[in-house]
Amino acid sequence: MPYRRLPNTDNARHKALLKAYHKGKETPPFKLAFSQSTYQKVVSFLSGFEKKIILQKSALTNQIERNKDYHFLQKKAKLYISHFVQVVNMAIQRGEISSAILEYYKLNGYSKKLPPLNTEEEIIKWGEKLIDGETQRVRKGLSPITNPTIAVVKVRYEKFLEAYRNQKNLQLSNNRSLKELADLRPIADDIILQIWNEVEESFKDLPDDLRREKAIEYGLVYVYRKNELSDHNLFSSRRLGIS
Repeated sequence: MPYRRLPNTDNARHKALLKAYHKGKETPPFKLAFSQSTYQKVVSFLSGFEKKIILQKSALTNQIERNKDYHFLQKKAKLYISHFVQVVNMAIQRGEISSAILEYYKLNGYSKKLPPLNTEEEIIKWGEKLIDGETQRVRKGLSPITNPTIAVVKVRYEKFLEAYRNQKNLQLSNNRSLKELADLRPIADDIILQIWNEVEESFKDLPDDLRREKAIEYGLVYVYRKNELSDHNLFSSRRLGIS
């Protein structure tokens, strides 16, 4: 005996509700296999549920589409920040500038290595320190670091920072849409369960195969277990006259 499988994805929920909506719209009330009060629940709920699905998909799409550009800008910012630090360290090693310069950038302890730049937060942190430190040095009349200059580093850093903030906003938007959609799922499940129960109740006096056939017209989904599939296929073939 096949078992009834309720929808477990948003697309499947939407499909089930939409099927019930069209059935309710096209079928006279006295012929409809579920009640008018249940139909009104579908009408009241479906539009809002559809909008939340669309909004969530749109938020996710925007986040994914901008992700490639975001990672490119992150990579560039990291590259210019690391190059600036390397230039400073090499100048110290050649004796061209004093190691005291590291204090401006809060790089004490990094005279022979790069600071950690593995995360977005680390890139933002060290980019800010380098920009602030070099600005202070130049204001004191000290020679600026070149190749790259801090102006070039700042351009790359600010582009990344803007992209970072935009990406965080997109993530928040997507998470908010997911939360709002999650709040609607139990309501959708309750309405679908009520529809399906009423439909099966309406057709309960029909033979099993005909009852399921009628119920499927209302969007109900029945699944055969593995051991039932061969018998079902054989029965279906005989009904169609296939030997």
